[in-house]
Amino acid sequence: MFCYSPRGCLEGLECGISSLVRRAALTHNDNHFNYEKTHNFKVHTFRGPHWCEYCANFMWGLIAQGVRCSDCGLNVHKQCSKHVPNDCQPDLKRIKKVYCCDLTTLVKAHNTQRPMVVDICIREIEARGLKSEGLYRVSGFTEHIEDVKMAFDRDGEKADISANIYPDINIITGALKLYFRDLPIPVITYDTYSKFIEAAKISNADERLEAVHEVLMLLPPAHYETLRYLMIHLKKVTMNEKDNFMNAENLGIVFGPTLMRPPEDSTLTTLHDMRYQKLIVQILIENEDVLF
Repeated sequence: MFCYSPRGCLEGLECGISSLVRRAALTHNDNHFNYEKTHNFKVHTFRGPHWCEYCANFMWGLIAQGVRCSDCGLNVHKQCSKHVPNDCQPDLKRIKKVYCCDLTTLVKAHNTQRPMVVDICIREIEARGLKSEGLYRVSGFTEHIEDVKMAFDRDGEKADISANIYPDINIITGALKLYFRDLPIPVITYDTYSKFIEAAKISNADERLEAVHEVLMLLPPAHYETLRYLMIHLKKVTMNEKDNFMNAENLGIVFGPTLMRPPEDSTLTTLHDMRYQKLIVQILIENEDVLF
């Protein structure tokens, strides 16, 4: 990978090793995907006596005695919450919906490698839509896309998005894009956003590719795996450009603002960064076999 000189060969080897390490982190044992997840603690008032599940000491007071993780139900002192390891295992009973749910929380709760929405939609699209003209660019009916969203929220992995129910493939692509837009933390996270934008601004193509690869390694494992799977899919879309007229640049225009958005809600920043967002996704698609 990235072998442009003797120095480049060494750096390429290091990049290759880091990719292997990342893939190893995505492996699972006993059908359990070992993604780290921080607890989602919120101040809580407990009824009756309660003990901290971290230090085992009593929680004193009448109100707001401690905090509870809204994803797994762990109860601890507020001061103890700073020391609890990132070992949250979300309880499905506490996860009310699929859309608008934190990505890592969803995959941990369902014990899957990627969000089910991504797998199911991509499987359906590749089965019957890769040659559809304007794939991902053409929009489906909004109300039908909302129907798909509600089906996933209600039925989870049992949601029926087959051609019998939704013959227009643009409804399925629309539902997938909506899932990504609704994520509270984008696939390309707020923490890595500025680093990706800076990488896109590098003029030298080889150095830019290396910079993008380095930032990819900073993504949380579940986000990385979801992005990797999506880029493999979008590469397949470009391989059918003769029929669907969608190349990597066109898909970059569609998915740039869908997969990444600035931490601050600034219209000016969004408009300024659009070309770089497009370029990042274009680079990821064109080089998915090297970058991931």
